[in-house]
Amino acid sequence: MQYLSNSRRIVRALKPLALFEADVRFASHVVDSTQWQNHRSAPVSPGLMMLRSSFSSEAKLVEDPTEAVKELHGKIMESVNVKRSMPPNSLLWSLIENCRKEDDISFLFDALQNLRRFRLSNLRIHDNFNCNLCRQVAKTCVRVGAINHGKRALWKHNVHGLTPSVASAHHLLSHALEHKNANLMDDVMKLLKANDLPLQPGTADLVFRICHETDSWDLLAKYSKKFCKAGVKLRKTTFDVWMEFAAKRGDTASLWKVDKLRSESYTQHTLSAAFSCAKGFLLEHKPEEAAAVIQIICQAYPDEKKSALEAEFKKLVNEWPLDVLKHQKEEDKKDVAASLKSDIPAMVNALVKSGLRVSVDLDELNKNEALLS
Repeated sequence: MQYLSNSRRIVRALKPLALFEADVRFASHVVDSTQWQNHRSAPVSPGLMMLRSSFSSEAKLVEDPTEAVKELHGKIMESVNVKRSMPPNSLLWSLIENCRKEDDISFLFDALQNLRRFRLSNLRIHDNFNCNLCRQVAKTCVRVGAINHGKRALWKHNVHGLTPSVASAHHLLSHALEHKNANLMDDVMKLLKANDLPLQPGTADLVFRICHETDSWDLLAKYSKKFCKAGVKLRKTTFDVWMEFAAKRGDTASLWKVDKLRSESYTQHTLSAAFSCAKGFLLEHKPEEAAAVIQIICQAYPDEKKSALEAEFKKLVNEWPLDVLKHQKEEDKKDVAASLKSDIPAMVNALVKSGLRVSVDLDELNKNEALLS
């Protein structure tokens, strides 16, 4: 009896709650129905439009894709959403190849997202697309100038099934080098770190060249520490760029530090590194030592590559003095100019006395207005 009495109390207590929940569901249904009816006649607020657009697929927000991309995207969507089958790989590759502008890339990324969802839900495939396709997507983004999409290819967690890789990052860094864009390079390096992608010798080569081309010495100093700390073995060409940059700035302290670091990996100088060392000696008023470094590298250089020697001599006489003076303090420029004007001919004379045939037009040095002023 006591058990039945307790049960009745529980039923009486729960009945109002059940009625309340039913009222709430009914009221919600009425509100939704009213909103749906009003939606057809009342204008939609801008805030609601923005909210709705954030949940729309990327392709629906694009106005002007090329016809070929639109057609290929449609075939992929039909296969996935209507036929419920995985489309042939050739369709996706054709879509990648036919991308010509950023709107096309938006359609490509939308297709990738839908394909990834289909692979996961219908085929139970949890893996991303193969690395070759992912690299090609990044390369295509760069080709059409869709750089922000290209950056998305480096995200470790993404809805497009893309696997980030250093090779994909190199496509973006190559674009940054071509357009002398240090900011893009900095963004890519941050993405590499955030997505746990390892630094590689090729990465360093691109980063150092970008820093050189954009005159970003502070950035080079920053990233050189990161590469060295990560244990990346720098290429000879990377050391060449680093040493040449230091010589252009007239920074002999950095030049000798880099040369010491280079000697730990490579015993012999390259042609570029040797001329950078010669420039360092000239900055220290040691034309004989500069001549000795050049003489050694010239003896080791084959005759068929003598044209490269002439090009280095020409840069040393015609271009390098101007670069050095640009980076000097105003009060030091006059003394540095006078020193170079006397020490460069002294180095050439020392080379000639050693029996080396040097094809250098010193008249160009004397005509240099920066050295004359």
